Amino acid sequence: MIKQTSLVPEIAQRIHFVRGHKVMLDADLASLYNVETRVLVQAVKRNARRFPPDFMFQLTNEEWVALRSQLVTSMGRGGRRYAPYVFTEHGALMLSSVLNSETAAEVGILVVRSFVKLREMLSTHKELAAQLEALERKVGSHDQALAEVIDAIRLMMSPPAQSKRSIGFVATDVTPGKAGK
Repeated sequence: MIKQTSLVPEIAQRIHFVRGHKVMLDADLASLYNVETRVLVQAVKRNARRFPPDFMFQLTNEEWVALRSQLVTSMGRGGRRYAPYVFTEHGALMLSSVLNSETAAEVGILVVRSFVKLREMLSTHKELAAQLEALERKVGSHDQALAEVIDAIRLMMSPPAQSKRSIGFVATDVTPGKAGK
């Protein structure tokens, strides 16, 4: 029996995003199913009708180079001669039905649990991102309102402009003895 609790996070780390799909490499699945990669690929080719393009596809050379650089995999001698196959959640589960391995059924269940766990984590991140966006909108509107209040206070604090016209009596030049004549 495989330790299920310890493998789920390890399997989840082996899930990659390629062409908008969550996938696992054939070599990673082969090690989990305890078979050689060539045996896994042979089983897939013998049962090709069970693996439509949405279950499994082969990486292009460009995709493989990009993924290999992320994985820090050796590009020297002794490496793969062809780009690997990758399997979606459904393809990884289908592998358990075509491989004649004692651990195939157990691993199939673990792989599905890992994909489910990843989906839950992504859902949580999406919810968190939505909440953060709502908070930013709310704070943004508060910032604008606070700026308007500060502007209004500044207007009230500034001294009033001096008027050019004075209010009250204006002194005129009055010479004595000229008044009333």
